[in-house]
Amino acid sequence: MEHLISSKLLTLEQLYNIVEQPVKLTLSIDAKERIDKCRSYLDDRFSGEDAAATYGVNTGFGSLCNTHIGPGELQQLQHNLLMSHACGTGDEVAQEIVRMMLFLKIQSLSYGHSGISRAVVERLIAFFNNEVYPVVYEQGSLGASGDLAPLAHLALPLIGKGEVYYQGEKINAAVLNEKMGWEPLNLQSKEGLALINGTQFMLAFGGVCTLIQSHKLWYWAHVTGAMSIDAFDCNLSPFDKRIHLIRPHAGQLRSADLILSLLEDSEIAVGEKVNVQDPYSFRCIPQVHGATWDTLQFVKRTILTEVNSVTDNPNIFPESEAIISGGNFHGQPLALALDYLGIAMAEIASISERRTFQLMSGTRGLPAFLVNNPGLNSGMMILQYTAASIVSQNKQYATPASVDSIVSSNGQEDHVSMGANAATKTNRIIKNVHTVLAIELLAAAQGIEERDPKKSSVFIEHLKSGLRESVASLDTDRVLHDDIMKAIQMMNQTNLDAEVIFN
Repeated sequence: MEHLISSKLLTLEQLYNIVEQPVKLTLSIDAKERIDKCRSYLDDRFSGEDAAATYGVNTGFGSLCNTHIGPGELQQLQHNLLMSHACGTGDEVAQEIVRMMLFLKIQSLSYGHSGISRAVVERLIAFFNNEVYPVVYEQGSLGASGDLAPLAHLALPLIGKGEVYYQGEKINAAVLNEKMGWEPLNLQSKEGLALINGTQFMLAFGGVCTLIQSHKLWYWAHVTGAMSIDAFDCNLSPFDKRIHLIRPHAGQLRSADLILSLLEDSEIAVGEKVNVQDPYSFRCIPQVHGATWDTLQFVKRTILTEVNSVTDNPNIFPESEAIISGGNFHGQPLALALDYLGIAMAEIASISERRTFQLMSGTRGLPAFLVNNPGLNSGMMILQYTAASIVSQNKQYATPASVDSIVSSNGQEDHVSMGANAATKTNRIIKNVHTVLAIELLAAAQGIEERDPKKSSVFIEHLKSGLRESVASLDTDRVLHDDIMKAIQMMNQTNLDAEVIFN
């Protein structure tokens, strides 16, 4: 499958396809023309010895911006920039996120406002198309002046330095060049800065990949929630559309409608109910899940604006013969959005854990802890403990990163976004949400079986049967870690149509 790099606005569905499918990138004709035009303008303007000092082109960086660099040292300046800024630490970034970083950097550079040469962009495309993934580390970015450290590691292999993963093996970039028959690139003026300035780390890590996963988990939260509703023998009246039309938040309406569609033909759902009302964790699913959906829409708008933007500095405008130094690298829009996303998704886990807790209570005809002979067997008791522990950790991760700032670069960079930290901690929240929903899936499936011979909806029964192919019903105590891992795996392997999770 080919994807053409162009100036057309990218959608979340297209980004989803790039994440999920094998894609080869190609520069469009207009992208080539924009890149070449911008580079030619930059070369013409700085061809002489008397070129005016312009930040990032023939000056030092950060607080060294007033240090003029001579024409003969511009290439070394750019190489020094990559080497000195490649000081990331912590865990290595997953290869699927590095892949998205490559794509987003290519896309941003292709708009023709960065002064990059086509050779650099085409080498990045070669990395992407040949599944060459530079080794990047999670820690080191302040989220302003761009994601300097992570992007320096992403760019180092262009000049034959750093490490990459290729064909499942971690190798030195020099070894990669031998294998591929490539020569290291000699970066021209501004190119190193264009490569490391930008928000592509926080955007790929916390924005695109985490947002896509959040949409999937929002849908799964309704699947596990619907299963829990029948397992706990709940009323469907809280999902009546008339209630939600008089408080018409878009997410609330969508959530209620989704629950009803998932339980459309359930025998359990339409049966006579003894209980007049159900606990909030069941009854208020539309209000809680719906608020998260509305958050996802805000975050989606922010992310897509960023994806379709130029975020390095300075920016070059060949048509008006201008080079303008500004602050498009500042990650504040992403930092705020990612903090908001983390909080909203943490609530999905929080309410899920409460439903799991209720299913363990030994009420409404369910055995205590969903097991035969409770006492001798602890059953699913500690599943709820695990979910509670994870939900508590999410509360700590949900503390906003964007309210923090630390002065850097000798005071020149005196306000930073901490958007990279927002991205990495939100990613941890999303992984935790996945586990909590998998735990609810296990408990709800067990509870549904206690309702036999009455059946849930065709959809829920089919899902439960799929789970039972790898996770048997719990009759006596066993190691439940394995069950959790298998439930997570099942969720990962279930194909969800983009239209289902985004629209």
